[in-house]
Amino acid sequence: MKKVSEILIKARRQIVGERIGNNPSMFRGEGYDFIELREYIWGDDTRHIDWNITAKMQRPYVKVFREERELSVVSVAMLSGALDFGKPERKIESVAQAVALIGYSAIGNGDLFAHYNFSQTLRDEVRVGKKKFAVSQSVDSVMNAQLLNHKADYTAMAQTLYKRLKRRSLIVVIGDFFEIPDMRLLAKKHEVVAVVVRDRLEEKPQPFGFTALIDPENGTVLEGDFNTASVQK
Repeated sequence: MKKVSEILIKARRQIVGERIGNNPSMFRGEGYDFIELREYIWGDDTRHIDWNITAKMQRPYVKVFREERELSVVSVAMLSGALDFGKPERKIESVAQAVALIGYSAIGNGDLFAHYNFSQTLRDEVRVGKKKFAVSQSVDSVMNAQLLNHKADYTAMAQTLYKRLKRRSLIVVIGDFFEIPDMRLLAKKHEVVAVVVRDRLEEKPQPFGFTALIDPENGTVLEGDFNTASVQK
């Protein structure tokens, strides 16, 4: 819990004066073009509830105006055993920091925010909303996720979110990207951004002699002499 709190506090400080998206104006109400009705989401301005439609549908609906230009921001953490690595900070902590920054930036700008954790299948979901609690819930889910013996499947993630996300969104995928994923399907409907999280030792490995290494994604043990020649290959 202490590490989660530190990440959230750091993220809140970093986003002061910064915002995601091109939404400089958040004027609402009279004088602006009404463009759609959608279901109420926790955090919406209750003054924009359409009571007639709400009564007919038996669930709350709100009016969205053109000048609001409301953006839907989705962060996706690709969780694998390889994220349980790094010095002095594990890669999973960097992933959590990125989620916090994205979430606070979106909500601070009045936009919608949702989060997904993925490995080979969908592991966790924080539903779309506008409250800061969604950010802390997302970070907590990342930091407490089981990583060892899990592998990230980017293709499965893209196929799943393509089916689940009906509203056009800005999707920020966070992972180590040791494979080059095919995001073309997801990009047909959404704007997709990749945030690559790597440790320096992964980018520039150092020789450390004969040793045994364990693959954190499947538990396979690899023994060998990791000298200068071998790590440069």
